[in-house]
Formats: sequence, structure tokens, C-alpha cells
Amino acid sequence: MYDLSTPKSPNIQLSPEQISFYNRNGYLKIEQISCPEELEALKAIYDRLFADQTGRETGNQFDLGGDDEEGKVAKLPQILGPSNYAPEMRNTQIWANALYITRVLVDYAEAGIGDHAILKPAQYGAPTPWHQDEAYWDPGFLHNALSIWVPLQNADERSGCLSFVPSSHLGDVVPHRQIGGDKRVHGLEIDPNAGVDFSSAVSVPLQAGGCTIHHNRTMHYAPANTTDEPRRAWILGGGAPGIALERPNDYYWQKEWQTARQERAAAKS
Repeated sequence: MYDLSTPKSPNIQLSPEQISFYNRNGYLKIEQISCPEELEALKAIYDRLFADQTGRETGNQFDLGGDDEEGKVAKLPQILGPSNYAPEMRNTQIWANALYITRVLVDYAEAGIGDHAILKPAQYGAPTPWHQDEAYWDPGFLHNALSIWVPLQNADERSGCLSFVPSSHLGDVVPHRQIGGDKRVHGLEIDPNAGVDFSSAVSVPLQAGGCTIHHNRTMHYAPANTTDEPRRAWILGGGAPGIALERPNDYYWQKEWQTARQERAAAKS
């Protein structure tokens, strides 16, 4: 049995060329940051957390792509902070390597990381529309952070690998809205009226245990899962402390959420 009782040490190193590529393009691919034995152990934990609806009562498990009503099949189930419910996930090689990657690429030696998990169920897992992660974040700060996206099985365009618009992190956060314009949906998408050109997008398939890394402003997307296997993605990330802005950004879409997740979280607070 794979040992998840003690923390691991990083076993990768980023080259100057990789760091330069990330800084220019806002994303980076690394072929492998785990091992088959670890991935099998993580799959069992991951599937259990979703099957048990862990975190749902407190608003930490919810349907990212639908209205999240009780009794409905989730289009795009997500768990915030799965390692809070399964702390052994922090003893993985993935966690150690993700912490190293974060500290190097944000150039902050004391950066910490957190995590979330997004499941695309077999044959019907919904697409994750084009968006920028910062659109979800506190608009009162200038952020320097990243996300490390790790599939627990092979991921390609049929199952829901990520695509990126190169260098889009060098611009501003563009207007977003709730997916489909439905304020009951927690997930965001770039507003179709924002006039964004996605023609330069690059799709990045991965082998299980590889990863992509993207900046908090990099535009990215994942198609639906049309395969017979669930697409399990574990996302880790963090950054340097945010810098308070004298004039906060106007992320007006954040004021428009009317989600069941918010209601559950408020009831437990």
C-alpha cells in the first residue's frame, strides 16, 4: 500500500527555460509530478469524497456548472479544500511538488497552497467555459498566484483537458457572468459580449500525474467529458500575498450570485 502517512520532498526542478515560458505565456506543462502508486491511492480518496458528498452541507461541495438543487444530478461537481477532509492528501508527492512550483513561479519562498477538486462524470460531465480564475477572487487586491491542474487519469480533448490563450495573463480581467447567464450557477464564464478572441488557444493533453500550471489571469477552458471514465482533476495552488488596491476592481458579476451553495454556507456559519 502506498505510504501517505508522512510528507514527501519535491523531486522536480524547474529550468530557466520553463520559468521563462511560464512568464511569457501564462501557462506551463510538466510531464510528471507523481507516480502510478500515488495516483491509485488518490483515486480511491477522490472517489470516496465525491460519492459521500463530503462538504456539501457547508457549501464546500456543489455543482459548479448547474443550479445545484437538491436531488439533481450534478453537471460539474466540485469540492473546495478536499485535503481538509482527507489530510493525507498533503503527504503526496503532488503536494510537495506543487508547493515547490508555486514558490518558484510566484517568486515567494513562504507561499502556501490550497486545493480543490473538479469531477467531470463519465459521458456527461459538462464543459468548463472560458474564464479567468481571478474573476472569482477578492477585487480589492492585485494578485500574483497560480493553479496547478493535475489529472488522476489521462486527459485529452475527449475527456476534458485544459486549453489556454497564451499571454492572456498580461491583460486585465475581462467581464464575466454566471454560466449561461443563470445567477443560480456558481460557475463563471467570460461574457460572450466581451469580444474576446480565442482563436490562438492551445490545447494541452496530459498523462495521468502530469500537470499544467496557469496564472490567475490566464484564460482557460475544458471541454465536456464524452469518455466512459470519470475525469478526475485535482487543482492545487497559491501565491504571494495580495497587494491592496486603492481603487478595487469592479467585478460586478460577484454581486449577482444567487446560489444554493451560498445558502447552505450561510446556514452553517
